[in-house]
Amino acid sequence: MIIVLGDIIVDEFIWGDVSRISPEAPVPVVKVEKIDRRLGGSANVIRNLHALECQSAMFGVVGDDEPGVWVKHRLRELGSDDRGVITKVNGRPTALKSRVIARHQQVVRFDHEWNAAIQPVTHQKLFTQLEGMVEICDALILSDYDKGLLTPDFLQRVITLMAGKLVAVDPKPNHTAAYKGASFITPNLIEAAAMAEMEARNEDDHVEAMAKILRDKLALQYVLITRSERGMTLFDGKQCHHIPTMARDVYDVTGAGDTVIAAFTACLTRGDTPLQAAITANRAAGVVVGKVGTATASWKEIEAHQ
Repeated sequence: MIIVLGDIIVDEFIWGDVSRISPEAPVPVVKVEKIDRRLGGSANVIRNLHALECQSAMFGVVGDDEPGVWVKHRLRELGSDDRGVITKVNGRPTALKSRVIARHQQVVRFDHEWNAAIQPVTHQKLFTQLEGMVEICDALILSDYDKGLLTPDFLQRVITLMAGKLVAVDPKPNHTAAYKGASFITPNLIEAAAMAEMEARNEDDHVEAMAKILRDKLALQYVLITRSERGMTLFDGKQCHHIPTMARDVYDVTGAGDTVIAAFTACLTRGDTPLQAAITANRAAGVVVGKVGTATASWKEIEAHQ
């Protein structure tokens, strides 16, 4: 089982077409054709693990509202253990991002969320639940969207609890020091540069230097940096491997980082080497950026994406 702990977000997509400009203001008028929802944020990692046929458990917080009820229902549909999803009743809403998309292009996005830090009592509830599942999990993914759940103190408590287990982190630069002792991190180029306090230059030798600094600074086993059109760089502790992008057509990069960390972790838990796992994660990313919206990649799609 792979546990995902992080900020749960509901991704809402409002699909339509644009054929005219509003007479009220110089903005496009979108004729809505359909609306759909997907698990987003850290919960999108669960979707990706499901697509990879991995058993999972979600830990996080939702609001006492309709989107929060929908999150739990959807997790159960995917067969994911939702006992670690706590419903807050103090007015904190479920994070909801609504995107208006016309002709495969995002027109606007509006967010409904509350980013204040989670209360200590809620952190303790989550920690107690985690303690009860340490023995049965193969890995923990910390999916940090900086929405108030993964505070520095809580991150360190959790990483210490999971000593001896595979701990993966999709990081945010302002929490850099709190990731010390994890197994690996999967930042993008901008995040890696900020965490290493370097310029965000997408050159091989520069990225190698970032990866080595971060591994030493945070006592990690591996560092996997995603580099957009330049693919990925993996530092496995001995050498850096530069993996060219596998993307054929790029329509939407939303959620690609979730796919990378899910695929990399899933491969490591089944016994792949770090390089094999990174190559597979790179292919998975190439699949999902060719789709619109937060998407997933199955083993069949990954194997076909050569």
